[in-house]
Amino acid sequence: MTAVTDEDHTERADQPGDADKAGPADNPSSKAPENAPENASGNASTNASRGVTDGDSSSPTAPCADSRMDSRTDPRTGSSGTWDDGLIARRVDETTAGNQYAVRESRPAAPPAVSPLVYDGPLRSRLEALRELVGLSRTRLDSRTLAEAGRVLDEASARRRLSGQHTVVAIAGATGSGKSQLFNALAGVAISETGVRRPTTAAPIACSWSDGAASLIERLGIPPRLRRRPLPTGDGESQLRGLVLIDLPDHDSAAVQHREHVDRILALVDAVIWVVDPEKYADAVLHERYLRPMAAHAEVMFVVLNQIDRLPGEAAEQVLDDLRRLLDEDGIALGEYGEPGATVLALSGLTGDGVGELREALGQFVAERTAPARRISADVDIAAARLWPVYATQRRTGLSEQAREEFSDRLADAVGATAAGEAAERAWLRNANRACGTPWLRLWRWYQDHGEPATGRLPSRTQADEEATARQRVEQAVRTVADRASAGLPAPWAQAVREAAVRGSQGLPEALDELSVRAGVPTGRPPRPGWWPMAVLSQASMTILQFLGGLWLLGQIVGVMSPNLGVPVLLMVIGIVGGPLIEWSCRMAARGPARRYGLEAERRLREAAAGCGRARVLDPVAAELLRYREVREQYGRVVGAGS
Repeated sequence: MTAVTDEDHTERADQPGDADKAGPADNPSSKAPENAPENASGNASTNASRGVTDGDSSSPTAPCADSRMDSRTDPRTGSSGTWDDGLIARRVDETTAGNQYAVRESRPAAPPAVSPLVYDGPLRSRLEALRELVGLSRTRLDSRTLAEAGRVLDEASARRRLSGQHTVVAIAGATGSGKSQLFNALAGVAISETGVRRPTTAAPIACSWSDGAASLIERLGIPPRLRRRPLPTGDGESQLRGLVLIDLPDHDSAAVQHREHVDRILALVDAVIWVVDPEKYADAVLHERYLRPMAAHAEVMFVVLNQIDRLPGEAAEQVLDDLRRLLDEDGIALGEYGEPGATVLALSGLTGDGVGELREALGQFVAERTAPARRISADVDIAAARLWPVYATQRRTGLSEQAREEFSDRLADAVGATAAGEAAERAWLRNANRACGTPWLRLWRWYQDHGEPATGRLPSRTQADEEATARQRVEQAVRTVADRASAGLPAPWAQAVREAAVRGSQGLPEALDELSVRAGVPTGRPPRPGWWPMAVLSQASMTILQFLGGLWLLGQIVGVMSPNLGVPVLLMVIGIVGGPLIEWSCRMAARGPARRYGLEAERRLREAAAGCGRARVLDPVAAELLRYREVREQYGRVVGAGS
């Protein structure tokens, strides 16, 4: 019969003054040879079927007399390092509900060396990518969105520092499913209480098949008084070496604290054995709350149909097939035909039918030592799936060159770049007309400009109206480019792009107005081409000819000169006709330079407006898009490496 040891010795050690009262030298009850015969007759029948052993020793169980002696030994005699695990041998009578404890002092031994868990290259890469992803997203996503990813990173880091030689497996099930019974069957002795009272398991109980698992059990929050160890039993011990088995409370318990224990520990263990019975194997709570959300953990999951002894004939196979169908509907891959997935078995914890098959499968599973990494990998898969809506997109994102050019054109229109170019062109032509036009025509134009009454003219827009129109154009341009840049992005990143555009647009109209003043039409006269002096000299010659012809005619009228109308009239006609002809020729010749001058002025203003818009709006938007591309690449590493 298998015995079990209790790992707790802290309660006795915490009582002050006991070490002085019950030391090995002063406590007479510690002298087994003298006291053994006293109770030999009373305990012979009981101790014949029981054994106690040192938790760290592989020696056979102690005799009956030694058992009585050890039960009275104070464990604090080795408080200076003589106790390795402080194991308390727990003697269990399978036919009674009572439990007795025996203590045996162990030899001084150093704590066993435990190698930490080592993740393989792909999993490390995925974890690093997930850590980068969370770091880049903290300022863009709320903490609730990143909570699951942060929890996975914390748990992966915590699990990596613990033993890689142990596999923590939890046994979970509904009320009355027989999970505690199965727990005892795997341990080979009644560790967890079973009975008709519900719920039976009020707190999780841990059973470890080898040393060095204390830190793993402490991580689960299981106190020392609820930690057990089966005594060495040869083949059974070596088969499950490295296993840490946890018996959980009922997941459908009426006690809220029990359900909290289940949910907390299920998030920390390396694997889980789901125990179902023929009555509740299709329970909606089990499938919707646990199995379906944990579908990604199929490779570290056992689903056991218990109590098949209650099913007659082929009913067990029918129920098992229906269970497989339900698991398939939950999205849980079944480990059949050599494919990775959940292991589905049928057994009876009461009769032991099928328990050996589960123990064998569990032993092989523990021996592989890959369950912790598989669990963490599945957690990363689940975290990545939950982050899919905030990172993934089905279309190409970003700003095209066409969108950038249209934004620059809108800003150029807002500052009036086209109008400024046309104004520069008109100024060049006006300067040419002033230099090459006839004096009489220039005088007439001056008279028209100053002599027309103000009535009858269309009122021009005020400067305030022009500024309001320009501001509206700028705001419209910013909204348009923000909408195009955020199109197709997940909601948080689209919002970040729009906010970056809005922040950049603050003060943009004022900056554009200042640019239009500095980069608009240059002050002073436009530059003159090389032919302009000749045109001015020709126009002056025509004017001189008119004056000469007129003076000649006037001299003939007053009798100073001899009458001769041909020459003065010819001179006047040449001057009168030649002046407008030269002016028209100069105007035709000035169109090309004036046009180039206007285009140059428009180009300068457009470039200035585009530079201002790029620095204030496009660059911040591009920075947000670049950050999204970075997190998208990291998310691809998280998902791609797993797929």
